Amino acid sequence: MQLSPLNRRRLALFKAHKRGWWSLWIFLALFVFSLGAEIIANDKPIVVRYDGEWFFPVFKRYPETAFGGEFPLQANYKSPYIQELIAEKDGWMIWPLIPFNYSSINYELQVPAPAPPSLVNWLGTDDQGRDVLARVIYGFRISVLFALTLTLISSVIGVVAGALQGFYGGWVDLVGQRLLEIWSGLPVLYLLIILASFVQPNFWWLLGIMLLFSWMSLVDVVRAEFLRGRNLEYVRAARALGMQNGAIMFRHILPNAMVSTMTFMPFILTGAIGTLTALDFLGFGLPAGSPSLGELVAQGKANLQAPWLGISAFLVLAMMLTLLVFIGEAARDAFDPRK
Repeated sequence: MQLSPLNRRRLALFKAHKRGWWSLWIFLALFVFSLGAEIIANDKPIVVRYDGEWFFPVFKRYPETAFGGEFPLQANYKSPYIQELIAEKDGWMIWPLIPFNYSSINYELQVPAPAPPSLVNWLGTDDQGRDVLARVIYGFRISVLFALTLTLISSVIGVVAGALQGFYGGWVDLVGQRLLEIWSGLPVLYLLIILASFVQPNFWWLLGIMLLFSWMSLVDVVRAEFLRGRNLEYVRAARALGMQNGAIMFRHILPNAMVSTMTFMPFILTGAIGTLTALDFLGFGLPAGSPSLGELVAQGKANLQAPWLGISAFLVLAMMLTLLVFIGEAARDAFDPRK
């Protein structure tokens, strides 16, 4: 795909911002790494060779009977009984780098949980004996996926709302601004806590609740661009030629408005991660047992005698948010019309 001269210049400006350019690659590498969490950290082997057949427990559940067991229950591959059955048929297993899932408990701890870092649990365990590194990897993935989904959907809603207000003006703009002022004046975090306390929240329920408020951040920016652009000569020419309002809005004015929108998206992403972490920390976020960075922060607060919990959560959150802020700074410089 051939880039326009303007977009090539923007890409060159983004690359010139070394801190943001390298932050983008580091963040993408960490995100891609976390997408394969089931292969990296799991209490099931990646591949099992048994009696001349191949099994892939990471992707499919197999009962004990598939390996010569007695019960049609899911096989526990760490059990000496299952391992002996596989070995009897000259079988073998390939385990992930971290042999723990986010919910699996290490029952062979030599000290009471939370256990300190060791060769088995590289970042130690939490107060329930679960591997901290596995929970960090899964928690990083769910935080980024949640924030990306929320940012994309809220950006679409915010852009449409701002475009309608800015393009039509008049009563549409007046009523929209008054409603926006009322809605933005509500105490968002308290309302999120109240709404989350009515039902057992899950990923999609939390996404819907946070979506009620996160779309407002882009409305003013897009509205200002449309207020400025609707009176330009090329828009008047398009009207004179009989082009529909929808085509004028989204084919001619919106590309210019997207410049300011793109610079705000990394900061919306960081805000979404921070809000999810805060809700998880307070106990109103993801369901209990979910891999959550906020829940890890809460465990660090409750277990001051286990500093590896708080340090692990702090380092992951600080690194994630710092990388996103640097990416946002580079995007802002790249789309800055003064450059």
